[in-house]
Amino acid sequence: MSLRARAERRLSVAVLSGGVGGARFVRGLVDVVGAAATTVLGNVGDDVEVLGLHVSPDLDSILYALAGLADDRRGWGRSDETWNALETVGSLGAEDWFALGDRDLGLHLVRTQALYAGEPLSAVTARLTEALGVETRLLPATDDRLRTWLDTPAGSFPFQEWFVGRGHRDEVDAVRFEGEHAARPAQGVLEALAGAELILLAPSNPYVSVGPILAVRELRDALARRRVPCVAISPLIRGRAVKGPADRMLRRLAGGSSPRHVAGCYPGLIDALVVDEADVDDLDGLGEVRPIVTRTLMTDADARRRLAEAALGAVPA
Repeated sequence: MSLRARAERRLSVAVLSGGVGGARFVRGLVDVVGAAATTVLGNVGDDVEVLGLHVSPDLDSILYALAGLADDRRGWGRSDETWNALETVGSLGAEDWFALGDRDLGLHLVRTQALYAGEPLSAVTARLTEALGVETRLLPATDDRLRTWLDTPAGSFPFQEWFVGRGHRDEVDAVRFEGEHAARPAQGVLEALAGAELILLAPSNPYVSVGPILAVRELRDALARRRVPCVAISPLIRGRAVKGPADRMLRRLAGGSSPRHVAGCYPGLIDALVVDEADVDDLDGLGEVRPIVTRTLMTDADARRRLAEAALGAVPA
């Protein structure tokens, strides 16, 4: 289906996304199908309390990307950032291992105040999205407390301590989600899935970015009952992650990092897997999951749009 045909049909898309890679993909998707036709269900397993502030790194990466505020060079946070507050924190002997820039702090202050006042995370996120001029609907997977923990040979760590504090150097034996049994989908999440003509899993780490979203039982069940195509985009090229520990985690937890190992993270949940051209000779074992082969490295806006177009190809013309 051509870009023009999709625009005329206003194809409705729901995308499950983690942070940096997912945010880049969402930018390309919005360029293709439009902001109003896109709903993003974001990971909150990475959320962390820093110096009394509630930080939602993946939601913020998506929000900054869509608002044109992301630091593309660094890969996280806001562009044109300064670090005066963090330097003061360090000079006073407090913990400064989690880098919060001055501009970024403003958003966390507003979010934390609203949460303390009793607003759910989804309502706060909607307000922040509107304030930054973003038309795309951005929903946390759940308003309930859900936190990712990593079990490693060195001990068990909450996600940010393992990923940022320890530089994700520890191999992972298991991933678990604190609060998953009580977590309910945030308002609007199930409706977004039910109303979508296509569901996408962004090129995010299957274990620690998409996994926490799927840990919300009713959300996962809704995805399993889908009546529309669901397409995952592999975050790996030639078995290697573009950034982060996804390849190491797959090799240790799934036994390999080929396309079939990526697809195996989503049993019964996907109909197709977008893989890079470099992996065209490594597509054995996908079973009923259809491969979609394209260039997946998102080097610029054109590359992001091309990847989104490839994923949208799962919808019949």
